[in-house]
Amino acid sequence: MTDSLIASSAIIHPGARLAAGVSVGPFSVIGSGVEIGEGTWIGPHVVINGPTRIGRDNKIYQFSSIGDAPQDKKYHGEDTWLEIGDRNLIRESCTINRGTVQDGGITRIGDDNWIMAYVHIAHDCVLGNNIIMSNNASLAGHVTIEDYVILGGFTMVHQFCGLGAHCFTAFNTGISKDVPPFLMVSGYRGAPHGLNTEGLRRRGFSAEIISNLRRAYKILYRSNLTVDQALEQLGELAASHAEIKLLTDFVQKSSRGIIR
Repeated sequence: MTDSLIASSAIIHPGARLAAGVSVGPFSVIGSGVEIGEGTWIGPHVVINGPTRIGRDNKIYQFSSIGDAPQDKKYHGEDTWLEIGDRNLIRESCTINRGTVQDGGITRIGDDNWIMAYVHIAHDCVLGNNIIMSNNASLAGHVTIEDYVILGGFTMVHQFCGLGAHCFTAFNTGISKDVPPFLMVSGYRGAPHGLNTEGLRRRGFSAEIISNLRRAYKILYRSNLTVDQALEQLGELAASHAEIKLLTDFVQKSSRGIIR
């Protein structure tokens, strides 16, 4: 840690471990049990409490509260964790809480995520990589979000929901059931509105793969079939197409049920 990168008004607990090249802005507070990886930038007026582990080359903007106790009445001071990977951008006034012993004891955020202002990530959430959470999106506890998901502004996700890879939610979307991969979702009571085709094209999915996913979507959502019946019809396609297998595996594992 280079002292010249730490503002004189910042408060760094002796029990915190900051790697070389970590920058801490004025009036920020880094608590005991916090580990911060090389090259991470902490802006002014940020509070980070532990136990929290933050990786390399992250940027955390002013007024964010990172790694504080979970907002859960069952929490009674147990040692739980927050783990944040590398190259994440966390904008102004975000709140990210540690886990609870009722779950795995950890809230986990992967790499290369873009978390915009006023986002809330509650206890025991697990986020993958390359996720975008727009302003004021909020996750209740125990939410799982897979890679390349985009949440529109003011999206609200109910506890224990899962969002599959490459799905997209419009602004003001309410999620109370699982969202399968590749879907677009919108509405106060989140409902499917086709595939996230533009996002898939931008990420290099071929026209053939998108066509196959459209076919799978029609079977799952447009054929007046039950979920079990749709999965039975999709079985042969899933056996020969990895993306459709990703979709069917997600649906089969859903405990809350999928949006319909």
